[in-house]
Amino acid sequence: MRGDDSGPEPGAPDVSGVDHEFLALERELAVFLRRARASSGEMAREVHPELEPAAYGLLVRLEAAGRQRATELAAYFGVGKATMSRQLHSLENLGLVAREPDPADGRAWLVHLTDDGLARFRSVRDARRGRYVRKLADWDRAEVAELARLLHQLNARAES
Repeated sequence: MRGDDSGPEPGAPDVSGVDHEFLALERELAVFLRRARASSGEMAREVHPELEPAAYGLLVRLEAAGRQRATELAAYFGVGKATMSRQLHSLENLGLVAREPDPADGRAWLVHLTDDGLARFRSVRDARRGRYVRKLADWDRAEVAELARLLHQLNARAES
């Protein structure tokens, strides 16, 4: 508290112990995450009607990182090998990914997007990007860049 009784210092908890900035952050992130989960489900169905929403993130990762071992993908997403194997098998059955022997280790396999999987994924991703552009059309580009920077910073800290 400041000596002039004008209230708590900015960023400090009030007398009830509530830190309003972090409470507001938690509330907004909860809404954002709920909408993101729903959006991932919609995008997954747009890629393929039988695609599980959780598997959509695999397509995102494979498009960004290229060929990957299943163990690398499991580590990246923080899931077990069995879960990853099941999701990759499903994607393979849908024709969205394929496996090939790893030239560095003949016992291992590399997973990659098929041409059809890549085309379907990019079509959905581009449509999503268009929705962002329309929803944020009245934002200044610097605000969009700042939001992206802050989200990147938050994601980077979550990974460490």
